Amino acid sequence: MSVPDEIFEMFQIETEKLHNLINSIISISDLPLSEIVKLYYQIINISSMTTMLKQQNSENLIHQKILETETFISKKFDLDIHLQIMKKLENSIRDTVTHLQSINPKEKSKDDVEKEAKLYGELRQKMSTKEFVEQYDQGLLND
Repeated sequence: MSVPDEIFEMFQIETEKLHNLINSIISISDLPLSEIVKLYYQIINISSMTTMLKQQNSENLIHQKILETETFISKKFDLDIHLQIMKKLENSIRDTVTHLQSINPKEKSKDDVEKEAKLYGELRQKMSTKEFVEQYDQGLLND
């Protein structure tokens, strides 16, 4: 099997994983940060493979599969899921910041301080994930 054939085979496997991942998303609002990152890595992985395959292959079947996958990503992910994830992250960050700002700095128990520290940790994770998602968004704007 040649390298382009191996890449195409891997492309098909990863595309199937993407379809399964997107179809398994029941609700964006219940999607954990780790699943958001996993989803974006899968999209980026497939996008990299399509770029490689386009450069190395001229077979109609491969180009058709690439086109189908790009259309799926564009219509199902970029125009729907991606926008919902961005909104979810923005709302979640805003809610966490609002909650942290509402905490009375006086008379905190040890338990309160630990809860607040946990909230700050969650906020950092959300902001980091949002930054990662925004980088994907910037790639969309630059294409």
